Parts: sequence; C-alpha cells; structure tokens
Amino acid sequence: MHLPALTSSHLPWITALIFFTAHFLPLSLSDPRISEAALFCGRERPPPNASASYIPLFVSGMETLSQRVTANDWGNYAVNSTNISIYSLAQCHGDLSHDDCLQCYAASRTRLPRCLPAIGGRIFLDGCFLRYDSYAFFNESVDPAWDAVNCNSTAANTTLPEAEFRRNVVELIDNLTVVAVADGRFAVEGGKGVFGLAECWNTVNKEGCRACLAKANREIRSCLPSSEGRALNAGCYLRYSTQKFYSNHTDVSNQNSGVSRRGVIIAISLSVVAFCMLCLFGGHAAYRRWKRQKQERDNLGRISYSYNKSSLNFKYETLEKATNYFDSLRKLGQGGAGSVYRGTLPNGKTVAVKRLFFSTRQWVDEFFNEVNLISGIEHKNLVKLLGCSIEGPESLLVYEFVPNQSLEACLFDRNRTKILNWKERYNIVVGTAEGIAYLHGGSEFRIIHRDIKSSNVLLDENFNAKIADFGLARDFAADKTHLSTGIAGTLGYMAPEYIVKGQLTEKADVYSFGVLVLEIVCGRKNNAFVEDSGSLLQTVWKLFKTDRLTESVDPSLKGDFPPTEVSKVLKIGLLCAQASVAQRPSMVDVVRMLTDGNCEIPEPKQPPFLNTNALSASTTRSTYSNNSFTSNPMTRPETSYPSTESFSIQSSEGQQPRNEEIRLE
Repeated sequence: MHLPALTSSHLPWITALIFFTAHFLPLSLSDPRISEAALFCGRERPPPNASASYIPLFVSGMETLSQRVTANDWGNYAVNSTNISIYSLAQCHGDLSHDDCLQCYAASRTRLPRCLPAIGGRIFLDGCFLRYDSYAFFNESVDPAWDAVNCNSTAANTTLPEAEFRRNVVELIDNLTVVAVADGRFAVEGGKGVFGLAECWNTVNKEGCRACLAKANREIRSCLPSSEGRALNAGCYLRYSTQKFYSNHTDVSNQNSGVSRRGVIIAISLSVVAFCMLCLFGGHAAYRRWKRQKQERDNLGRISYSYNKSSLNFKYETLEKATNYFDSLRKLGQGGAGSVYRGTLPNGKTVAVKRLFFSTRQWVDEFFNEVNLISGIEHKNLVKLLGCSIEGPESLLVYEFVPNQSLEACLFDRNRTKILNWKERYNIVVGTAEGIAYLHGGSEFRIIHRDIKSSNVLLDENFNAKIADFGLARDFAADKTHLSTGIAGTLGYMAPEYIVKGQLTEKADVYSFGVLVLEIVCGRKNNAFVEDSGSLLQTVWKLFKTDRLTESVDPSLKGDFPPTEVSKVLKIGLLCAQASVAQRPSMVDVVRMLTDGNCEIPEPKQPPFLNTNALSASTTRSTYSNNSFTSNPMTRPETSYPSTESFSIQSSEGQQPRNEEIRLE
C-alpha cells in the first residue's frame, strides 16, 4: 500500500494522537508473531500426468486464498484441474490486528513453498496457520500422523515451586479449552505467572474443536516444566508461556472489569482523532492517486498519438473483424495475461492477434515494453511485430502468423502429427542461436529475452525457428555489466546466478538456450521439480562423462542422425548451461561453434542441477522445523504465445522479498 507523504498540516492531529496515547494507554508494539513453530511437508509427489501443472495450480490457489485472508483474516479455497486438486486454508489468531494478520500470513506463504512439489504441507507460525493438501481436510480436527507438540527446552524461570507452576499451567490450559469451545473457538488468558492462547480453525465444527483442544490439552502437558509449550494439531492450536505473547486488547483477564468513564472519554477522543486522520490521509492519497492516473493517461495519450500517426497502428474494429470477433475456433494459444487468435486482414494477410487482459497498472509497462523493444528490429529468427491497437476496450498486439505452432508442441505434445527429424532440429538450434545473438548485439538495442524456452520458439511453414514473446525482455546500455532486477522466467530454464542474486546479463539467455538445446536433441523436458535421478541436465552430463552422449538422443529419431554432429550439439548445450557465468560462451561464439566445422569447442564443466533440494533450505521433509527461514514466494504465471508455464519470484539483491505483492517488477 502506498502511504502519502507527511506534511506540516498533519502535525496537529499526530500530536493529539501521541498525547492521548502516551497519557492514557499503555505503549505496545505491533507484533505479527512470525516465529516458526513447525513446518510439515508431505512425502508424496504429484503423479506424472499432473507434475507440470501442479506448481501453477498451487500459485493460482494461493492467489485466491490471499484475497480471502485480506478480506476476513482467514480463508479456505479449493482449486481443481483434470488430474489433481489443491485445497488450502489460512487463519490468523484472533488477537492479531488486521495488519499483523497480513504480515503473518505473508510470512507463512513465503515459507510454505519449501514443501513443493510435495503433495501437502502445513506451517504453524506463532500468529497464524497455513495448509494445503490434495483432499478436503477443512473439517479435520485431529491427525495422528502429523499432530505434534513443540516444547521449549528451557525450564521455567520462576520463583514458584515446580509443583505450583505445573498446577498453574494445567489450570490455565483447562480454562482456555473450555472458554474457546464455548466462546467462538478462540480464547486468551493470563495470570499466576503464565499466559496462554487457544484457537480452533473456523472450518472445524464445535465438536471437532472440542476434540482437538482436548487432545492438545493432554499432549501439551508433556512440555512441563518447560517455560513454553505449543500443541500443533490439524484443527487447532494451543500455547502456554511464562511470557505474555498475545495482544493486549483481547486479554480476557480484563474482560470482566467495568468500563470506566475515563475509558469512554479516551475511546471517543481517539475515535475522533483517528477519523480525522483517516479523512486527511484518505483525501491526500486520493489526490495523489488522481494525479498519478492523470499522468498515466497523459502518457498513454501521447503514446497513442504517436502510434496513430505510424504504420504500427491498427484499428480495433479491423482486428475484431479479422478474428471473427475473437472466435474461440480461431484461438491459437491461451496464457495468464491474454490469448492469441488467428486473423485475416482485409488485404487477405493472415496474422496472429494477441489479445491482452489487464487487471493491474503493470500492463502499461509490459505492453509498451514489448512494442517499443521489438517494433524496430527485424530478423529472420524473430517473430515480427506488425503493429498494435490501444484505442479499443482492450489492447492488441499484431504479429506475423507462424503456422506450425510452437517447438514445445512439436516436441512434447502427445497428439503431435509430425516428428521433427534431425536436420530440422539442427536448423532450429542454429536459428534460435542466431536470433538470440541478434538480440544481444545485432540491433541498436542490447536486449535480453529472459524467457527462452520451447513454448516461446515458434516454427514457420519450413520449420524454421522464430523467437516470440518479448514481454519480459530488457534492454540496457553497452557500458553496464548487469542489471539488478526482480526475477522472472520459467524454472528449469533460469540461470542459477539470476535466481540467487537477481543479476541479469546476456549469459542468463545463454543458460536458457543450453537447456533448450538439450530438450531439442533429447526430446525430453527439463523439469525443475524432479529428483536428481530424473534431471535432464544430470542425465546428459553423466553420459557425456562416459562418452555415451548419443544414448540421450530422442528415441523417436530411431537412430537416424549423425552421431558426431549430435555429440557436438549436446556438448555445446552443456557448455551453455554451465554454472559459471564466465565460462559460458557468448551467443556469437555459440553460432560460430554450430556453423563452423573447424571451430574448437571447449570442454564443458559440470552444470548446476536445480531440483527441489537445490531450491529449498532443508532436505528434511518429514519432521517439523524450528528454523526461521525466508524463501522466495511464487507468483502467477507469465504469458507466452502460444502457451506458458512461467512464473515470477520477487527477489532483488540487497532487498527483502515483498511478501504480499506476489508479482515481480
């Protein structure tokens, strides 16, 4: 959320608020309680027919869950696909403020993806709970396999005798379980040197809540005489501590005290102050938003005017008719931000029309990034942008029509009607390399594509490669060594230094190209979420080390290929996919190695094997973790033509990831 800048006009209200707060209310700091009590991850993995769609499905479910938590401080949701479903639940403890709840939920959502791609995971933070699984667990109150107790190993630091301390804790948790069941599934209480909290999840009925807290009550006693204990069950949470950890405004030990006249005065005064401040900040924020939107409209108008005067401009009505009003029978591909349709212009020319759906302010940047970067460049191995339309109800991009779909469809589609022979595959490798080399230095711009993959390489009528989808592309000056940027792309194709540091260079595209080469030759996807034994990179590397590279070639070629040429191409692929940025060749050198029979090819070093273990902080999945760890959150899929599996991870060198804005740049 954007907060308006403070001005001198705000000072009287702020002074009044500080005066009332300092004189009449105890000072306390907001605490979202994001300490990790436990992380549980399932042991099963998605079935083979669902593994590719599992991560995007998880991301989709989490996006909707975020909206519900933002609205209600809790939420549950189920998202389904043909082969698998994902059920999710999140809930903040009842004493947290709304802002603290959002912070706690954001932290839990950031950490839970450490379980992926396991089917099922749950994380207990001290302020909230988040879980996903493949079945409808919402009414589940106890789970013998995963229910646990987390005890502080430190003995209670109290002047009370141990026996008395035990009695006080038992009395406290007995009261908490009774009150929570009877009074809306939540209770806090403090007294006699101990403090506690009990809560059942909102999806559990009253009997389930009673059963869950009864089990938690029994099992948490095993923590005594420790100073702190937590019972972490499928349907509830119970905690005691010698330190007061919950928020003041829900302390039930004070709930029975009368509301004094002084308290009423304070409450009314603060309400008036808060209302005035909200009006002031709201008015200022509305003005800034209006001013920003006006600036954007002015910028858009100037851009619109320049395109209207250029040959790039298309009338929306013309493209609407060309696609038969976006007839579903003419759809070529579908992505998260738009669809692509085949269209026929009035002059008979067939084109591809990319219809963009925009739900955020970021669409302006992405749309004009793609238009501005590629409208001025032309190469036989790049899909040509013919124009755009920005005057209608939605913005449209117009490309040359490429009839043979994407390389992904030709390599991996089970219903494919043609199998690419070796000569066609070799030409696709060379053409893709030449297209990327042109982007890196053949035009007035120095362009990094950032999403080189099989679905972004289209094939023309002669099965020549044409690189598409420049929505993530970036250009930068020749005197810069790298860009520090948010991470965007597709797991399995993203260079390791880019994932870790967010430093973007041309060598990120080189790495992606190396992975793509191995896929083309081997006829197999490089899935980032597989165990090492199934990794394409590791398979090819092992065969290279034992001089058996030709064994990795796509079986559908049935041995009809020149072994020497195949080995050379695979070796170049491994060379491009090396872990070391400095040891990867430039794309100009790659083209030379592919086309010059006398060019010497260096020996590749071992590539990185990015898998579930490499992308997580711990390899232990069956027990809970007490470590405080923050990993990068996953976000919504990026779009490609004609298909996509891209996603974005918020990361920037020297910065913490943004927890709630699950979008990249």
